Amino acid sequence: MDFSIASILLLDGVTNGAVYALLGLATVLVFTVTRVIFIPQGEFVAYGALTLAMLQSGKTPGTVWLLLILSVGAALMELVERWRHHGNALRALQSALKTLAFPALISVLSIWAAPQQFPLGVQAALSVAIVTAFGPLVYRVAYQSLEAATPLVLLIVSVGVHFAMTGLGLLFFGAEGFRNPPFWDERFTVGPLALSGQTVIIFAVSLALIVLMWLYFEKSLRGKALRATAVNRTGARLMGISSHTSGQLTFLLAAFIGALSGLLIGPTTTVFYDSGFLIGLKGFVAAVIAGLSSYPGALLGALFVGIVEAFGAFWASAFKEVIVFTLILPILLVRSLRSGHSDEEH
Repeated sequence: MDFSIASILLLDGVTNGAVYALLGLATVLVFTVTRVIFIPQGEFVAYGALTLAMLQSGKTPGTVWLLLILSVGAALMELVERWRHHGNALRALQSALKTLAFPALISVLSIWAAPQQFPLGVQAALSVAIVTAFGPLVYRVAYQSLEAATPLVLLIVSVGVHFAMTGLGLLFFGAEGFRNPPFWDERFTVGPLALSGQTVIIFAVSLALIVLMWLYFEKSLRGKALRATAVNRTGARLMGISSHTSGQLTFLLAAFIGALSGLLIGPTTTVFYDSGFLIGLKGFVAAVIAGLSSYPGALLGALFVGIVEAFGAFWASAFKEVIVFTLILPILLVRSLRSGHSDEEH
Protein backbone atom coordinates (compact mmCIF):
# COMPACT_ATOMS: atom_id res chain seq x y z
CA MET A 1 0.00 0.00 0.00
CA ASP A 2 1.46 3.35 -1.05
CA PHE A 3 0.57 6.88 0.04
CA SER A 4 -1.98 7.49 -2.73
CA ILE A 5 -3.96 4.34 -1.91
CA ALA A 6 -3.84 5.15 1.81
CA SER A 7 -5.10 8.68 1.07
CA ILE A 8 -8.02 7.36 -0.99
CA LEU A 9 -8.96 4.87 1.72
CA LEU A 10 -8.71 7.57 4.37
CA LEU A 11 -11.00 9.84 2.36
CA ASP A 12 -13.55 7.03 1.94
CA GLY A 13 -13.36 6.27 5.64
CA VAL A 14 -13.88 9.86 6.71
CA THR A 15 -16.74 10.26 4.21
CA ASN A 16 -18.55 7.21 5.58
CA GLY A 17 -17.62 8.26 9.10
CA ALA A 18 -19.36 11.60 8.59
CA VAL A 19 -22.65 9.78 7.97
CA TYR A 20 -22.05 7.33 10.83
CA ALA A 21 -21.40 10.35 13.05
CA LEU A 22 -24.90 11.66 12.41
CA LEU A 23 -26.40 8.27 13.26
CA GLY A 24 -24.20 7.94 16.33
CA LEU A 25 -25.29 11.37 17.55
CA ALA A 26 -28.94 10.41 17.01
CA THR A 27 -28.45 7.16 18.93
CA VAL A 28 -26.82 8.98 21.86
CA LEU A 29 -29.56 11.63 21.82
CA VAL A 30 -32.39 9.08 21.93
CA PHE A 31 -30.75 7.00 24.65
CA THR A 32 -29.84 9.88 26.96
CA VAL A 33 -33.33 11.41 26.81
CA THR A 34 -35.55 8.30 26.67
CA ARG A 35 -33.25 5.40 27.72
CA VAL A 36 -34.19 3.68 24.44
CA ILE A 37 -31.45 1.89 22.50
CA PHE A 38 -33.05 2.75 19.19
CA ILE A 39 -32.12 -0.09 16.86
CA PRO A 40 -34.47 1.07 14.03
CA GLN A 41 -32.43 4.26 13.52
CA GLY A 42 -31.06 2.69 10.34
CA GLU A 43 -34.56 2.11 8.99
CA PHE A 44 -35.06 5.86 8.82
CA VAL A 45 -31.95 5.98 6.62
CA ALA A 46 -33.30 3.35 4.22
CA TYR A 47 -36.77 4.93 4.21
CA GLY A 48 -35.27 8.32 3.33
CA ALA A 49 -33.26 7.02 0.38
CA LEU A 50 -36.02 4.75 -0.94
CA THR A 51 -38.74 7.37 -0.56
CA LEU A 52 -36.70 9.71 -2.75
CA ALA A 53 -36.20 6.89 -5.26
CA MET A 54 -39.97 6.38 -5.48
CA LEU A 55 -40.57 10.10 -5.97
CA GLN A 56 -37.91 10.09 -8.69
CA SER A 57 -39.90 7.44 -10.56
CA GLY A 58 -43.11 9.46 -10.26
CA LYS A 59 -44.79 7.01 -7.86
CA THR A 60 -46.35 7.73 -4.49
CA PRO A 61 -44.00 6.17 -1.90
CA GLY A 62 -45.43 3.43 0.26
CA THR A 63 -44.16 5.34 3.28
CA VAL A 64 -46.97 7.84 2.69
CA TRP A 65 -49.65 5.20 3.25
CA LEU A 66 -47.79 3.85 6.28
CA LEU A 67 -47.57 7.40 7.63
CA LEU A 68 -51.33 7.82 7.28
CA ILE A 69 -52.07 4.51 9.00
CA LEU A 70 -49.62 5.20 11.81
CA SER A 71 -50.95 8.73 12.35
CA VAL A 72 -54.54 7.49 12.60
CA GLY A 73 -53.48 4.84 15.12
CA ALA A 74 -51.53 7.39 17.17
CA ALA A 75 -54.46 9.83 17.09
CA LEU A 76 -56.87 7.14 18.34
CA MET A 77 -54.47 6.21 21.14
CA GLU A 78 -54.18 9.89 22.11
CA LEU A 79 -57.97 10.30 22.03
CA VAL A 80 -58.61 7.31 24.28
CA GLU A 81 -55.84 8.16 26.75
CA ARG A 82 -56.80 11.83 27.09
CA TRP A 83 -60.46 11.00 27.49
CA ARG A 84 -59.73 8.31 30.08
CA HIS A 85 -57.43 10.49 32.19
CA HIS A 86 -59.10 13.89 31.88
CA GLY A 87 -62.70 13.06 31.01
CA ASN A 88 -62.87 16.07 28.66
CA ALA A 89 -64.01 14.93 25.22
CA LEU A 90 -63.22 18.27 23.56
CA ARG A 91 -59.63 18.38 24.84
CA ALA A 92 -59.15 14.74 23.89
CA LEU A 93 -60.39 15.42 20.36
CA GLN A 94 -58.14 18.47 20.02
CA SER A 95 -55.12 16.44 21.11
CA ALA A 96 -55.97 13.68 18.63
CA LEU A 97 -56.39 16.16 15.77
CA LYS A 98 -53.09 17.79 16.70
CA THR A 99 -51.39 14.39 16.43
CA LEU A 100 -53.02 13.74 13.06
CA ALA A 101 -52.60 17.18 11.44
CA PHE A 102 -48.95 17.31 10.35
CA PRO A 103 -48.68 13.70 9.05
CA ALA A 104 -51.98 14.10 7.16
CA LEU A 105 -50.78 17.36 5.59
CA ILE A 106 -47.48 15.80 4.51
CA SER A 107 -49.27 12.74 3.13
CA VAL A 108 -51.74 14.75 1.04
CA LEU A 109 -48.94 16.96 -0.26
CA SER A 110 -46.88 13.90 -1.18
CA ILE A 111 -49.73 12.19 -3.03
CA TRP A 112 -50.24 15.35 -5.08
CA ALA A 113 -46.54 16.01 -5.70
CA ALA A 114 -45.42 12.47 -6.58
CA PRO A 115 -46.55 12.48 -10.25
CA GLN A 116 -45.53 16.12 -10.81
CA GLN A 117 -41.81 15.30 -11.27
CA PHE A 118 -40.54 18.28 -9.30
CA PRO A 119 -36.78 19.06 -9.23
CA LEU A 120 -34.50 16.84 -7.15
CA GLY A 121 -34.17 19.38 -4.35
CA VAL A 122 -37.95 19.60 -3.87
CA GLN A 123 -38.29 15.81 -3.89
CA ALA A 124 -35.46 15.51 -1.37
CA ALA A 125 -37.14 18.02 0.98
CA LEU A 126 -40.43 16.16 0.66
CA SER A 127 -38.72 12.82 1.40
CA VAL A 128 -37.14 14.25 4.55
CA ALA A 129 -40.52 15.64 5.66
CA ILE A 130 -42.25 12.28 5.14
CA VAL A 131 -39.68 10.27 7.12
CA THR A 132 -39.30 12.94 9.82
CA ALA A 133 -43.03 12.74 10.52
CA PHE A 134 -42.57 9.08 11.48
CA GLY A 135 -40.45 9.93 14.53
CA PRO A 136 -43.08 11.23 16.99
CA LEU A 137 -45.60 8.65 15.76
CA VAL A 138 -43.23 5.73 16.37
CA TYR A 139 -42.58 7.06 19.86
CA ARG A 140 -46.28 7.57 20.56
CA VAL A 141 -47.34 4.11 19.37
CA ALA A 142 -44.43 1.97 20.60
CA TYR A 143 -42.71 3.73 23.50
CA GLN A 144 -44.75 6.42 25.22
CA SER A 145 -46.86 4.04 27.27
CA LEU A 146 -43.65 2.27 28.40
CA GLU A 147 -41.76 5.33 29.64
CA ALA A 148 -41.37 3.82 33.10
CA ALA A 149 -40.17 0.45 31.78
CA THR A 150 -36.61 -0.77 32.23
CA PRO A 151 -34.03 -0.28 29.44
CA LEU A 152 -34.17 -4.02 28.75
CA VAL A 153 -37.91 -3.88 28.01
CA LEU A 154 -37.39 -0.82 25.81
CA LEU A 155 -34.62 -2.67 23.96
CA ILE A 156 -36.97 -5.60 23.28
CA VAL A 157 -39.55 -3.16 21.94
CA SER A 158 -36.87 -1.63 19.69
CA VAL A 159 -36.11 -5.04 18.23
CA GLY A 160 -39.80 -5.51 17.46
CA VAL A 161 -40.06 -2.07 15.86
CA HIS A 162 -36.98 -2.84 13.77
CA PHE A 163 -38.44 -6.07 12.39
CA ALA A 164 -41.79 -4.37 11.72
CA MET A 165 -40.19 -1.49 9.82
CA THR A 166 -37.93 -3.83 7.85
CA GLY A 167 -40.87 -6.02 6.83
CA LEU A 168 -42.94 -3.01 5.85
CA GLY A 169 -39.98 -1.72 3.85
CA LEU A 170 -39.98 -4.95 1.84
CA LEU A 171 -43.73 -4.61 1.31
CA PHE A 172 -43.61 -0.99 0.14
CA PHE A 173 -40.31 -0.90 -1.80
CA GLY A 174 -39.76 -4.51 -2.86
CA ALA A 175 -36.51 -6.47 -2.83
CA GLU A 176 -34.93 -4.38 -5.60
CA GLY A 177 -32.27 -1.87 -4.64
CA PHE A 178 -32.19 1.77 -5.73
CA ARG A 179 -29.41 4.29 -6.25
CA ASN A 180 -30.33 7.97 -6.27
CA PRO A 181 -28.73 10.60 -8.52
CA PRO A 182 -26.06 12.81 -6.91
CA PHE A 183 -27.00 16.30 -5.81
CA TRP A 184 -23.80 17.72 -7.38
CA ASP A 185 -22.00 16.16 -10.36
CA GLU A 186 -18.75 18.12 -10.18
CA ARG A 187 -15.40 16.40 -9.56
CA PHE A 188 -12.32 17.92 -7.97
CA THR A 189 -8.72 16.72 -7.92
CA VAL A 190 -6.59 17.36 -4.84
CA GLY A 191 -3.23 15.64 -5.21
CA PRO A 192 -3.89 11.89 -5.45
CA LEU A 193 -7.50 12.35 -4.35
CA ALA A 194 -10.51 12.72 -6.62
CA LEU A 195 -13.34 14.41 -4.72
CA SER A 196 -16.87 14.13 -6.04
CA GLY A 197 -19.44 16.83 -5.51
CA GLN A 198 -21.52 14.39 -3.46
CA THR A 199 -18.57 13.85 -1.09
CA VAL A 200 -18.28 17.60 -0.58
CA ILE A 201 -22.03 17.76 0.14
CA ILE A 202 -21.73 14.94 2.68
CA PHE A 203 -18.98 16.79 4.55
CA ALA A 204 -20.77 20.15 4.36
CA VAL A 205 -24.19 18.87 5.43
CA SER A 206 -22.78 16.70 8.24
CA LEU A 207 -20.72 19.56 9.63
CA ALA A 208 -23.61 22.02 9.33
CA LEU A 209 -26.02 19.64 11.06
CA ILE A 210 -23.60 18.98 13.92
CA VAL A 211 -23.13 22.73 14.44
CA LEU A 212 -26.88 23.34 14.27
CA MET A 213 -27.51 20.59 16.83
CA TRP A 214 -24.94 22.16 19.15
CA LEU A 215 -26.59 25.56 18.78
CA TYR A 216 -30.02 24.01 19.33
CA PHE A 217 -29.04 22.34 22.59
CA GLU A 218 -27.01 25.31 23.85
CA LYS A 219 -29.21 28.24 22.86
CA SER A 220 -32.85 27.16 22.44
CA LEU A 221 -35.31 26.59 25.26
CA ARG A 222 -36.50 23.25 23.89
CA GLY A 223 -32.92 22.09 23.45
CA LYS A 224 -32.14 22.94 27.06
CA ALA A 225 -35.29 21.08 28.11
CA LEU A 226 -34.01 17.96 26.32
CA ARG A 227 -30.64 18.35 28.03
CA ALA A 228 -32.38 18.63 31.40
CA THR A 229 -34.39 15.49 30.69
CA ALA A 230 -31.21 13.66 29.72
CA VAL A 231 -29.48 14.70 32.96
CA ASN A 232 -32.38 13.99 35.32
CA ARG A 233 -35.73 12.79 34.05
CA THR A 234 -37.49 13.07 37.42
CA GLY A 235 -36.08 16.53 38.12
CA ALA A 236 -37.06 17.73 34.65
CA ARG A 237 -40.60 16.46 35.17
CA LEU A 238 -40.82 18.26 38.51
CA MET A 239 -39.76 21.47 36.76
CA GLY A 240 -42.68 21.16 34.35
CA ILE A 241 -40.87 19.56 31.38
CA SER A 242 -43.15 16.95 29.82
CA SER A 243 -41.45 13.61 29.32
CA HIS A 244 -43.99 12.81 26.57
CA THR A 245 -43.09 15.95 24.65
CA SER A 246 -39.37 15.39 25.19
CA GLY A 247 -39.61 11.85 23.87
CA GLN A 248 -41.57 12.86 20.78
CA LEU A 249 -39.20 15.74 20.03
CA THR A 250 -36.20 13.45 20.44
CA PHE A 251 -37.62 10.92 18.00
CA LEU A 252 -38.49 13.75 15.60
CA LEU A 253 -34.82 14.80 15.57
CA ALA A 254 -33.67 11.19 15.22
CA ALA A 255 -35.99 10.61 12.24
CA PHE A 256 -34.83 13.86 10.63
CA ILE A 257 -31.17 12.88 11.02
CA GLY A 258 -31.88 9.40 9.66
CA ALA A 259 -33.78 10.71 6.64
CA LEU A 260 -31.06 13.23 5.84
CA SER A 261 -28.40 10.54 6.17
CA GLY A 262 -30.34 8.39 3.71
CA LEU A 263 -30.29 11.19 1.15
CA LEU A 264 -26.55 11.65 1.66
CA ILE A 265 -25.61 8.00 1.10
CA GLY A 266 -28.27 7.26 -1.55
CA PRO A 267 -26.06 8.45 -4.44
CA THR A 268 -22.96 6.63 -3.14
CA THR A 269 -24.33 3.10 -2.76
CA THR A 270 -27.31 0.97 -3.73
CA VAL A 271 -29.86 1.01 -0.92
CA PHE A 272 -32.17 -1.96 -0.29
CA TYR A 273 -35.12 -2.22 2.07
CA ASP A 274 -32.90 -3.81 4.73
CA SER A 275 -29.72 -1.78 4.15
CA GLY A 276 -30.49 0.50 7.07
CA PHE A 277 -29.80 -2.20 9.63
CA LEU A 278 -26.06 -2.49 8.95
CA ILE A 279 -25.68 1.27 8.48
CA GLY A 280 -27.50 1.94 11.74
CA LEU A 281 -25.40 -0.64 13.57
CA LYS A 282 -22.22 1.16 12.54
CA GLY A 283 -23.66 4.33 14.01
CA PHE A 284 -24.48 2.30 17.11
CA VAL A 285 -20.86 1.12 17.35
CA ALA A 286 -19.81 4.78 17.31
CA ALA A 287 -22.32 5.51 20.08
CA VAL A 288 -21.00 2.55 22.13
CA ILE A 289 -17.46 3.90 21.78
CA ALA A 290 -18.85 7.11 23.31
CA GLY A 291 -20.49 5.15 26.11
CA LEU A 292 -23.94 6.16 24.81
CA SER A 293 -23.47 9.48 26.57
CA SER A 294 -20.94 11.72 24.80
CA TYR A 295 -21.66 13.59 21.58
CA PRO A 296 -17.98 14.43 20.84
CA GLY A 297 -17.11 10.82 21.64
CA ALA A 298 -19.74 9.60 19.16
CA LEU A 299 -18.29 11.88 16.49
CA LEU A 300 -14.75 10.62 17.01
CA GLY A 301 -15.97 7.03 17.29
CA ALA A 302 -17.83 7.33 13.98
CA LEU A 303 -14.75 8.62 12.17
CA PHE A 304 -12.77 5.74 13.66
CA VAL A 305 -15.40 3.22 12.52
CA GLY A 306 -15.44 4.66 9.00
CA ILE A 307 -11.64 4.53 8.69
CA VAL A 308 -11.45 0.97 10.06
CA GLU A 309 -14.17 -0.09 7.61
CA ALA A 310 -12.36 1.47 4.64
CA PHE A 311 -8.99 -0.11 5.41
CA GLY A 312 -10.65 -3.40 6.39
CA ALA A 313 -12.41 -3.49 3.01
CA PHE A 314 -9.03 -3.07 1.30
CA TRP A 315 -7.24 -5.79 3.22
CA ALA A 316 -10.11 -8.27 3.69
CA SER A 317 -13.25 -7.13 1.92
CA ALA A 318 -15.19 -10.28 2.83
CA PHE A 319 -14.69 -9.58 6.55
CA LYS A 320 -15.05 -5.79 6.70
CA GLU A 321 -18.35 -5.99 8.60
CA VAL A 322 -16.90 -8.53 11.02
CA ILE A 323 -13.92 -6.27 11.68
CA VAL A 324 -16.14 -3.26 12.40
CA PHE A 325 -18.56 -5.04 14.70
CA THR A 326 -15.80 -6.87 16.55
CA LEU A 327 -14.66 -3.46 17.76
CA ILE A 328 -17.55 -3.52 20.24
CA LEU A 329 -16.08 -6.41 22.23
CA PRO A 330 -12.85 -4.84 23.55
CA ILE A 331 -14.62 -1.51 24.05
CA LEU A 332 -17.33 -3.13 26.16
CA LEU A 333 -14.70 -5.09 28.09
CA VAL A 334 -12.71 -1.96 28.91
CA ARG A 335 -15.83 -0.02 29.93
CA SER A 336 -17.00 -2.93 32.06
CA LEU A 337 -13.67 -3.06 33.91
CA ARG A 338 -13.46 0.72 34.39
CA SER A 339 -17.00 1.27 35.67
CA GLY A 340 -18.75 -0.19 38.65
CA HIS A 341 -21.80 -2.38 38.28
CA SER A 342 -25.13 -1.16 39.59
CA ASP A 343 -28.63 -2.50 39.73
CA GLU A 344 -30.80 -1.80 36.72
CA GLU A 345 -32.83 1.40 36.93
CA HIS A 346 -36.44 0.88 38.00
